[in-house]
Amino acid sequence: MYLADYHVHPGYSMDAEPWSIHHYCQRAVELGLQEICFTTHFECDPLRKHIDWLVRLNGRLLPMDQWSWVDHYLSEIEKAKGVFKPAGLTVRAGVEVGYGLGLEPVIEKLVTDYPWDYVLGSVHCLDHIAISSRKESPAYFQGRTAKQVCQDYYKIMAEAVGTGFFDCVGHLDIYKRYGLGYLGEEINEVELEHGERILRQMARQGMGLEINTSRKRKGQDFFPSVRLLKLARECGVKIFTVGSDAHSVSELGQGLLQAVELLYEHGLSLHGFHQRVPTAIR
Repeated sequence: MYLADYHVHPGYSMDAEPWSIHHYCQRAVELGLQEICFTTHFECDPLRKHIDWLVRLNGRLLPMDQWSWVDHYLSEIEKAKGVFKPAGLTVRAGVEVGYGLGLEPVIEKLVTDYPWDYVLGSVHCLDHIAISSRKESPAYFQGRTAKQVCQDYYKIMAEAVGTGFFDCVGHLDIYKRYGLGYLGEEINEVELEHGERILRQMARQGMGLEINTSRKRKGQDFFPSVRLLKLARECGVKIFTVGSDAHSVSELGQGLLQAVELLYEHGLSLHGFHQRVPTAIR
């Protein structure tokens, strides 16, 4: 079975272990992966500059807006493409963009000025609080209802999708990672109405949906849940990628086989990207 990991954080991501692109590619070959797409973080909320508007380069943390790091990142990926092609590994250049309202100018510069293969759009923060962070998320979830969370999250996600900047949406129901304990099972019902609107919008725009396996590593469902995946199919979403969201070489490829089997079970196709153009692998 063709396995492609389309969500991988090398050492450029400040929250990842400092493994190089070369090390990840070596591990991908060992695991028998056919394709790997690097998606280092790009976060640009000026109110969080002191927290995560940083990238790691040669052991130092640099501000994201020192654009020279992008050239270094892409150059390293380009080198890996040649090195690992004889081993049968396809290497792609991607980025995971953390979207927020008002950040469009800097995001547009990133996605238009550089030769990406794949741009993954995610919402990590609400009210400038990282809901994807164990440490920060309680400050957002405490005192909020499932309805309020879905209204906040999907309003921003609708804006993200509407920009047209992104090829796929990453970990659609990420609010469940740390919010489920506050929101309870009610969130699984409340999210459907909001999720349906977003998924129909994505289908109209030809956008894809990522199946993110990071939650599965903890014995839970994928991001998105199987229920939302079925809804995506019903809404007409046709493009799907699979990603481990690896922040360490030990996490690379985890859960990919299960995720691809899930896609096929529901009559859906795995996709890869080259120069922002999707291709069905099945």
